Amino acid sequence: MRKFSVGLVFSLVVVMAFTFAAVDAGAADTVKIGFNIPLTGDNPDVGASSKNAAEMYLKKNPKIKVGEKSYALQFVYDDNEYKAESAVKVSTKLITEEGVLGIIGPQSSSQAVPAGDVANNYATPMISPWSTNPNTTLDRPYVFRGCFLDPFQGPVAANFATEELGAKKAAVLYDIAADYPKGLAEFFKEAFEKIHGPGSVVAFESFTTGDKDFSAQMTNIMMAGADVLFVPQYYSEVPLIVRGAKEMGWTKPILGSDSWGGGDLMGLCGDDCKGYYFSTHYAAVGAKGATKAFIDEYTATYGKTPDDVAALTWDSLGLMVQAIKDTGGLSGDVKADRSKVKDALAAIKDFPGITGGMTFTPDGDPKKCAVVVKINDEGKFEFFKSICPK
Repeated sequence: MRKFSVGLVFSLVVVMAFTFAAVDAGAADTVKIGFNIPLTGDNPDVGASSKNAAEMYLKKNPKIKVGEKSYALQFVYDDNEYKAESAVKVSTKLITEEGVLGIIGPQSSSQAVPAGDVANNYATPMISPWSTNPNTTLDRPYVFRGCFLDPFQGPVAANFATEELGAKKAAVLYDIAADYPKGLAEFFKEAFEKIHGPGSVVAFESFTTGDKDFSAQMTNIMMAGADVLFVPQYYSEVPLIVRGAKEMGWTKPILGSDSWGGGDLMGLCGDDCKGYYFSTHYAAVGAKGATKAFIDEYTATYGKTPDDVAALTWDSLGLMVQAIKDTGGLSGDVKADRSKVKDALAAIKDFPGITGGMTFTPDGDPKKCAVVVKINDEGKFEFFKSICPK
């Protein structure tokens, strides 16, 4: 009996040793990328679009070659609930527990700004596909983005309102408690008043996250005699604002921002949003080349046209993977490899993204164009014009 027991124990030890060796070898041959995205909360469509694009990318690129070695890609998705505090926890978990090489997301600035602080402090490369607030990357060498910035988008919207909509007086309605709309509202005001003079933004009205009644703000806006209303809010909030404005008799143009293009805007807003314009990152209608191929495959896979978030996530993944490849080889020391990926990201030039070519500035921001789209009678986002940095 004793011999049998000793033999059994020995056999189990051998089996376990081989098992752990196999696990270690598997881990060593895997590149793990984390996703800090809102799968629940106020804007779950943003998380769904992020994950859809990632899964489609993974299906097409299950393995990547870095130097002379082939690695399996592994994606880890974690839900930030569309909350800043949750985004911080998710980034910390992805870095310290999951051991990811890099992070995609968060998407929205309200989560990306605090999560970017975590990524930078832990020296882990992070790309926010959709966050346009300058503070996301400011003084954070490990944090990058896949989109233009609000100091660029604000003047784009102000110039469009002037040149295409003939506006001489503007009003702004924005959420003062959220980083993205507050920042963009201020950039728009500064740019518009630079064109038309101080006081030409005749109403600068704010509300707080979760508010449902904008009648007081709209009363002030209409009494001020504005020619256009700029609403830099998320797709889930726009329908309520637009309908409220129309119910109070607003008949002039409403101009939106890139946050209109994420999620199911038309499913929520319907006919009320048709005819309006917004600045954004790409236009699905009339797309060509690699962009059209992406749209066609995404539509065939998920039964709907990819929004800005999906397209920018695709590009951000492409940037992250390109940087990993550009390291020339991974050591297996995740901290050292993260530093190499960060340096490779900063060095990327003329990346051929489906939302436009990208070259990073020293601040981790890409130089790229914006487009303005019109919501046509079919509810499609139709290309109107492209505006590039000077």
